[in-house]
Amino acid sequence: MNQVLEWSPLIVFFVVFELFGIYWATAALMLVCTGVMFAHRMRAGRFKPMHVITVAVVLVLGTATLLLHDRRFIQWKPTVLLALTAVAFLGSSIIGRQPLARRMLEGVFNEPLEISTRTWLLINLAWVAWFGALAVANIYVAQNYPEGIWVKFKVFGISAAMLVFMIPQVVWLNGKVKPAAQSDAAPP
Repeated sequence: MNQVLEWSPLIVFFVVFELFGIYWATAALMLVCTGVMFAHRMRAGRFKPMHVITVAVVLVLGTATLLLHDRRFIQWKPTVLLALTAVAFLGSSIIGRQPLARRMLEGVFNEPLEISTRTWLLINLAWVAWFGALAVANIYVAQNYPEGIWVKFKVFGISAAMLVFMIPQVVWLNGKVKPAAQSDAAPP
């Protein structure tokens, strides 16, 4: 259910765009992102920082899109969020106990991983580069292709690109899982 909630802004944006166009889709995105943020607050008792940042960017750029009747503002939303994510990953290499890539990917496994600190930093830098490349790709597609192509790229292309980037890492990391400690005592 949580995944449906997280994906709902993209799904609603795409469906409303297909039915009514970019301006209605922008308004729907603003409402759904805000709703997701508050729904998470009700369920978890706190706001998720990424939701707060997303809502802030969506409300600012969405309002500009609607008031100025200029779709370019909402087209910058993925670029801004992806660039902010790249900066957060880069900053985590310097500030904090662990890089964000390590915190995110280690959470997938129940067992500890045999990965050096240097390797985690390299993986984290790969994520920085990936988010930066997606930010640039989004604005390139927005400026050089029709609106409908950009919407499909935003909804399906960026999501697919993230999976294509993440899955090989998870598979590789799966091979780095430390075996569970075996008990010396025989079962009774």
